[in-house]
Amino acid sequence: MRSVLESNGRPLELSELEFSLISKFILEKAGIDLNLKKMPLIKARLAGRIRMLGMKSYRQYLKHVKDDPTQKELVRMIDKLTTNKTSFFREVEHFDFIKKNILRQRDLKKEPLRVWSAGCSSGQEPYSLTILLKEEYRYLTKEDFQMLATDISAEMVNKARLGVYEEDTMEDLPAAYMLKYFTKVAAPESRTKYKVRDDLKQHVRIARLNLISEWPMKGPFDFILCRNVMIYFNRELRENLVHRYGKLLKPGGYLFIGLSESIGGLLGELEYVQPAIYCKPQ
Repeated sequence: MRSVLESNGRPLELSELEFSLISKFILEKAGIDLNLKKMPLIKARLAGRIRMLGMKSYRQYLKHVKDDPTQKELVRMIDKLTTNKTSFFREVEHFDFIKKNILRQRDLKKEPLRVWSAGCSSGQEPYSLTILLKEEYRYLTKEDFQMLATDISAEMVNKARLGVYEEDTMEDLPAAYMLKYFTKVAAPESRTKYKVRDDLKQHVRIARLNLISEWPMKGPFDFILCRNVMIYFNRELRENLVHRYGKLLKPGGYLFIGLSESIGGLLGELEYVQPAIYCKPQ
């Protein structure tokens, strides 16, 4: 295994004290709870940036992040430390539930649908949902359905806005969906890429948002997707987020979390519906 090197060729070591300082800082700024098992991850993911800046230690880099008045380096740091695993129609059970229990009970011309994807990563989740809406409602307009999609990672937000995906990341999409909702684009490399069509994009507004900061939107939302996001947060922060989500949901609205996640004991005013789905009572 290659060692992490300083710019002068010597090994770049991450001490437990430096790890403690970095993890405390990231918890404060982004709500991400990093335990000691994540120490190799922090060491590896920040090493390249430290070398690029010509720095000699993780402590020096942390000082640089704190001293940056623009906070651009903080954004880069968060981008390096967050994992963004996603795919189209991931955890399809949720999309089936939305189709059967929400969309087929709804006349969007009388009652438009408003949704928030909180942790949209590179955009597959909001675009998957929009495809589902397009399939259910033939003449769907921008007024019928609007979706807010946010993520803490500036890199992921840019990818979601661009809406360009490599062919091998779209293998779970039916061929008919690729023809209807994507356009093949020329790429300098050999891999085929597809771009989301504008008539799909028009329903999705994408923005960078730190979930532990103030939220500019007021809601209310018919449902909120916060899937595979709260696994990075401690219990106190998860409880706070669930409470804030509840406030932004319409009565009868739903909160979806990841199938591997649990908010048992943190429900507040929400009620359990089925695994990873919770409802705000009417």
